[in-house]
Amino acid sequence: MEKQKNTFRVNPRWWLYSAGGLLLIGTGLSVLGEAILAKGSGEAWFLVGALAITLVNTGICLVAGAVIIRLKK
Repeated sequence: MEKQKNTFRVNPRWWLYSAGGLLLIGTGLSVLGEAILAKGSGEAWFLVGALAITLVNTGICLVAGAVIIRLKK
């Protein structure tokens, strides 16, 4: 009998990319909300907004990397 390949085994790098990406997206959106509140109250908001967009974009890139890892398997 031929030994079957376990298709449900998940690469640890995939877990790191997918969970880390989702965490960064959520954090970035929360920081974006803080930047919006700061702008509305007349406080300095630009650097907080720049950090927010950086976190969101990094998270999106990590999730896309996780999808690529999953498709190559």
